[in-house]
Amino acid sequence: MANGKNSHADDATMTTMPDYENEIITVLRGSVFPRAIQELLEDYHGNDIAQVMEDLTPQERSRFFKIASSDLLAETFEYLDEEDAIAYFHEIDLWKVIDILSKLDADKAEDILAELDKTKRALIIDALSPEVRSSINLIASFDEEEIGSRMTTNYITLHQGISCEEAMKELVSQAKRNDNISTLFVVDDDGVLYGAIDLRKLITAKPDVDVNDLAVTSFPYVYASEKIDDCIERIKDYSEDSIPVLNNANCLLGVITASSMVELVDEEMGEDYARLAGLTAEEDLQETLLESMQKRLPWLLVLLALGVIVSSVVGVFERVVAQLTLIMAFQSLILDMSGNVGTQSLAVTIRVLMDENLSAGQKFQLVVKEVRVGLCNGLILGLISTLLVGIYIAVVKQRPLMFSFAVSSCIGTAMLVAMTISSAVGTLIPLFFKRINIDPAVASGPLITTMNDLVAVVTYYGLAWVLLINVLHLG
Repeated sequence: MANGKNSHADDATMTTMPDYENEIITVLRGSVFPRAIQELLEDYHGNDIAQVMEDLTPQERSRFFKIASSDLLAETFEYLDEEDAIAYFHEIDLWKVIDILSKLDADKAEDILAELDKTKRALIIDALSPEVRSSINLIASFDEEEIGSRMTTNYITLHQGISCEEAMKELVSQAKRNDNISTLFVVDDDGVLYGAIDLRKLITAKPDVDVNDLAVTSFPYVYASEKIDDCIERIKDYSEDSIPVLNNANCLLGVITASSMVELVDEEMGEDYARLAGLTAEEDLQETLLESMQKRLPWLLVLLALGVIVSSVVGVFERVVAQLTLIMAFQSLILDMSGNVGTQSLAVTIRVLMDENLSAGQKFQLVVKEVRVGLCNGLILGLISTLLVGIYIAVVKQRPLMFSFAVSSCIGTAMLVAMTISSAVGTLIPLFFKRINIDPAVASGPLITTMNDLVAVVTYYGLAWVLLINVLHLG
């Protein structure tokens, strides 16, 4: 029985996650001396502390800011967005703010400083150490669309020609101020990058081995002036903790950390999502009504014009609808499936177009593949629709079997044709926009949806008019 209880207890421990946030709040609201609170807080991750900041009253935050060390506050502020960080900085003594900023990674410090007014920003920068000030100014010198604006100067460098024993001493010395130590970078006397060394290899190497012999020279890197959009796809598939960032003279300026890569990919996905909705930029809560309208209205006007065309096409087939009113009930089925297939092809095409080195032959293969996928899926779904819709019309609507399956066959055929054409449209339109140097993610999404509606309407009512009315005379 004792073993059973222990087993259940272990299972409960494994499935129940600790409630760190409530634990932290309890510590901060406790009545013990500040030194004891400080020691207790040191056991928690900065991200967990950051999560509870907004749950504290201004008085409780003020107490926390006075008790916590600058190192712990710096770790906490790494996980706060810039707006929250600025708001909390107003609650902290200015000299402690300066101390916190000096301990933050330079890229994070620059992001926060960029949100301050010029007077306070200049005051704080002047109070920072020359080394920290230089790092912040270096990152600030790059445009926000350049990868250099997202790098950090928190990394370890080793000089060519030193032994592993000397390298270990250098590592210990630099680790006091730089904690990104999993990958070490070897440079020459001019600061030109030579290679990278995994920390584990350095630790396990013999003391007299030259670091040059351990350094890996085939390692991913980027140039600081490269656009983020141009280089992110090239480096995001690497599982390295740090990617070196070079200047045009191939000297090491900084590194892109794994956490920065995650942020960049998240931002890219958010931008692509906004673009697929027809927006030219992401909106935020601070935008005015007019600014949001200016982003959305141009595309909506274009889509309104296309929508009028679609509606006009439906009007052309007014006689078909008048003679066979039943087919109106299944219009949405064709439109939905056509739109879904087009969106799938669009997503695949946008993903493939991330590779800038695609040849014309590969693009043609992509079109053929997507059309084949649309054709095969359309054939399967068309047959299923023919069977199910035919049974539905015969049983529920109580129409003759001949009539029921004639109509359902028209629906199945229209679905097959519409899905095949929509697959081609969903692939060709982004390829066309890419060809004329327009971002396919911006232009394709809403346009393809409306184009596929047009394709579906023409296909469906056109086949109904030809097959059901003119050939089978069911009207």
